[in-house]
Amino acid sequence: MAIEILTKEDLNQFHKSLLEDIKEILKGKNQQAKKWLKSTEVRKLFNISPGTLQNLRINGTLTYTKIGGIMYYDNDTIDKLLNGNKIHAQPTLFK
Repeated sequence: MAIEILTKEDLNQFHKSLLEDIKEILKGKNQQAKKWLKSTEVRKLFNISPGTLQNLRINGTLTYTKIGGIMYYDNDTIDKLLNGNKIHAQPTLFK
């Protein structure tokens, strides 16, 4: 059994990483509570470029509503899209 020594720097890095993960989770909950999302919110959610979002609109993958030049995306539609494209991983055996 190997012994690992943790330094203060390791703990600080873990702390920062944990805080960032918690912030992302809280951001996600706030976005999911909204009925309609703007393009910038959808791009941040999927981490995609404006061109990729445009391609999703053009090919009909993601529906939207346009009001006065601003595009809105239904959060329920986004959830259905994500759940409909879910891929189930094959279990792996560890030796």
